Amino acid sequence: MNSSNQGKNILTLWSVLLVLLAVTAVASAQKDKPKSAPAPSKPASAPKAAQGGGAKPGGAAGGAKPSGAAGSAKPGGAGGAANRGPSGANTNRGGQAGANKTGATGGGGANRGPSGANTNRPSPAAGNKGGPAGGSKGGPANAGRGGPAGSAKPGGAGGATNRGPGGANAGRPNAGSRTPPGRNVSLKGGGNASIRPNGQVRSIDRGGMHIEHGVHGGRTVVGVHNGARVVNTGRSAGYVQRSYVSRGGHSYYSRTYYSHGVYRTGVYRGYYYGGRSYYGYYPGFYYHPGFYGWAYNPWASPVVWGVGAWGWGGAPWFGFYGGWFTPYPVYASPAFWLTDYLIAANLQAAYAAQADAGADADAGGSGGGGPAPAAASGQVVMTPEVKQAIADEVKAQLAAQQAQAAQSSAPAAPAAQAAAPANASNEVPPALDPARRTFVVAGDLTVVANGQECALSAGDVIMRLTDTPDADNMVNASVSASKKSECAAGQTIAVKVDDLQEMQNHFAEQLNSGLGELAKKQGTGGIPKAPDTGTTASDVPPPPPDTTAEKTLQDQQQAADQTDSQVKQEAAGSSGGQ
Repeated sequence: MNSSNQGKNILTLWSVLLVLLAVTAVASAQKDKPKSAPAPSKPASAPKAAQGGGAKPGGAAGGAKPSGAAGSAKPGGAGGAANRGPSGANTNRGGQAGANKTGATGGGGANRGPSGANTNRPSPAAGNKGGPAGGSKGGPANAGRGGPAGSAKPGGAGGATNRGPGGANAGRPNAGSRTPPGRNVSLKGGGNASIRPNGQVRSIDRGGMHIEHGVHGGRTVVGVHNGARVVNTGRSAGYVQRSYVSRGGHSYYSRTYYSHGVYRTGVYRGYYYGGRSYYGYYPGFYYHPGFYGWAYNPWASPVVWGVGAWGWGGAPWFGFYGGWFTPYPVYASPAFWLTDYLIAANLQAAYAAQADAGADADAGGSGGGGPAPAAASGQVVMTPEVKQAIADEVKAQLAAQQAQAAQSSAPAAPAAQAAAPANASNEVPPALDPARRTFVVAGDLTVVANGQECALSAGDVIMRLTDTPDADNMVNASVSASKKSECAAGQTIAVKVDDLQEMQNHFAEQLNSGLGELAKKQGTGGIPKAPDTGTTASDVPPPPPDTTAEKTLQDQQQAADQTDSQVKQEAAGSSGGQ
């Protein structure tokens, strides 16, 4: 009997000990487990890396920062999954209900850092903060910081937009919103206009004519008349472009430029790419290959060539921009001499353009949003690195022209090739050539940076970042050097491919002019003598000037004045738009 009771007591003691051990184990597990909450709250501490499914820093599946229901964007929006850095499942930084920062069970599985459902910050699975899988802060999947697809920051419908660069829906640094502020107005009798927030007209499309007003004045008008492309770049300047010839499967176009009573002509080769037409400068003649080689390679000894030798001393434009542009004190090679020649030519054009913009404003044609900021001086200069980038582009162009010169002197193409359809191939225009990145702005240009307009002018320098145009025919570029503070160096901008192509055309034309000056000056003033300055006509020589160009430009100018006046009145009386 005593033995039986003793056995029962022992069993009771073992049961109590087992219960105590179980309670202790459960308490210990609960101590290490983060607390969860259905609404935003301060999270309980947790290990930085949990075993499975925790959000940053750890926890159960589906934890977002700080909380959120599936599909919420930052700060809010419908549809897709927009995360601060990488891509992933459904929630992100700031939604409504769901899991908190340290996570608990609840809505989707997106975390601040890694992507995919149920991942931890340091875990390699499904992508960590900088990991390659699933999309991370700088990962390849989904959209980049300001990518055009999906929901944008601060949020929107559809898509998966991430803060970091790269990937499927965005490439290199984005210019943010590419749509400038303002409203669109549908015009009576057809057409539409874009109006700036201050009521100024930004652009007009009506009757086959496009009118573009710079943010600080100046106007460009593009139209087609009797099969000719007519472009006004000022009240007394512009060009008329006509179809010229077809050679070797390409179409060529003639341009007659007119400016203040002076005509000049040029030939432009047609490109058809991505459903759009572009026109690239085609030289009317080439120097002999030896001259290009002399201009490409360094001189035996540097050439001293000061401002006096250039003849810029006392010039108004040089005084105005002297704090920003400093010529090289000596030239180690012709490429650097040509670089200063090109920069100076553009600065002279920028100085003259200010007077033209003022005349346009006095004539009532300005749609600008206010006076242009003064030229930068003192602290803001064109850096040696930017000048080196221009010099590198000069050398690349010299090498390309030397190759073209050799090709131009080769025997003519067979008749079958010459009869090939014009622009048969979908060939990339020079403006989108991956080997070309540096562009010198050729004239007043309004661009968009972070959803706001800013102005560039002739002589500013930009670097193209992306190669594929969007639906609006725009690519991203970075400002390398700017004379004005509003479009400062380092900003990412959206620029039209057509504008880049005109910059490239202008650069090539100015380089030819600079080579002409260098050919005249070789052997004088310390410049070594060139071996050969002879020229050969290209296979498509330019035609004589179209003497009707002045009248054609005047007619379009008057039509644009009338359209501007009508649209201003109509826009002033309309508070609608989109």
